[in-house]
Amino acid sequence: MKTRFWLPWMGLLVLPALPAGAHLGLPETSNVTLRREHPEHMLVGASFGAVISLDSGQTWRWICPEGMEIGAWRPERYFWLKGGDILAATGGALVRSRDNGCTWATDPFFKETWVTGLAVHPTDERELFVSTGKPTTGNSLYRSGDGGASWTPLLPPSPDIRYSAIHQAPSQPRRLYASGQQGQEMFLSRSDDGGQSWTRLPQPFSQLMRPYNLILMRVNEASPDRLWVQVSAQGLTHIFESQDGGTTLTPLMEIADVLVGVEASVDGNTVWAATPVYLYRARQGAPPEILPRPEGNACATRVGNTLYACGSSWVHTWALARSQDEGTTWEPYFGLATLQGAHQCAQGTPVQQTCPQRWPQLAELFGAPVPPPPEPPPSDGGVPEPLPETPSKKGCGAVAGPALLPLVLLTLAALRPRRRRTSWSP
Repeated sequence: MKTRFWLPWMGLLVLPALPAGAHLGLPETSNVTLRREHPEHMLVGASFGAVISLDSGQTWRWICPEGMEIGAWRPERYFWLKGGDILAATGGALVRSRDNGCTWATDPFFKETWVTGLAVHPTDERELFVSTGKPTTGNSLYRSGDGGASWTPLLPPSPDIRYSAIHQAPSQPRRLYASGQQGQEMFLSRSDDGGQSWTRLPQPFSQLMRPYNLILMRVNEASPDRLWVQVSAQGLTHIFESQDGGTTLTPLMEIADVLVGVEASVDGNTVWAATPVYLYRARQGAPPEILPRPEGNACATRVGNTLYACGSSWVHTWALARSQDEGTTWEPYFGLATLQGAHQCAQGTPVQQTCPQRWPQLAELFGAPVPPPPEPPPSDGGVPEPLPETPSKKGCGAVAGPALLPLVLLTLAALRPRRRRTSWSP
């Protein structure tokens, strides 16, 4: 059992040899998003960028972080709108792609602050909400009614307040919630009129010793008054539930780990809590339980009656699975070894110019196929593009030389379970 907690630290031994951008630990998936009204389009966030499928998961391709302009920040969630745009709050910036992930741009409006949360209206995708939370910088909650072309603060910006999240109630879009902190006071803010006015709801957590880091995690799909938050104290992550619009919070579970995300059933009576090690499930009237699967780098996203979950490819043979029975049994959906190469993008787009030359080294780590090199252009095809410059050996963006790659492969091979078979319940 100790190996599960020791495994991420082993990843530090191989960081210098991973391709640029894949150096945030062992390559693993961390979240999953389906495009609104187009479920055949899927995007999976990962420690090494993202992977994308445009054919209901039949084929998956890699989007390298260098092509996404996300730097060291890793989005905890993406929004893939029915109109085609992909948006994400990275914790540092608001990023957007308008061409299925081939070109990404940061919103210049938020360049001086940190974007900590993003909410998108469930039916009118022109309406967006953002929370910011950079220390010593004026922070606020912002609204856009034109799809992000312009932004208006909903509250006076203040350097004394840091907002950690913002959510919109799916069943009642004029109901908004945000979490934040001012000095030592942690609070939820609620709006019933689309953000025109706000009520602050202080959350002292008097039953906890030195609580900190209150984050609003989810608002129930069916009830605008039901929500879940996390707060940290004494080395534990505590999940609280409110059924009265954030006025009172009731303890739901506590976890001795970092919380990756919270998901809930439509009625809110089943809640999943994902951590870097396990996926927990709490059903109404029963104590929380650790699900046998997945293990390692868990995440959970429910779409209709299907629950999707990430899993560590260094423990399982898969990186994403799905369940039809609330996580009791799982069907493997894809593994890193099935990636088919870099995302196929139009000539000249950042992902096309950046990711293909980085793919072979990552593919060797995954045991994934490497496409043959393209045929040389005809003699009258013009001047070929210059080869990419050799990156600097200094800094975290450097790519290790070939001499280190065998060490990486040997280390990862040692971490993989030896021919471990996963038993799936019928």
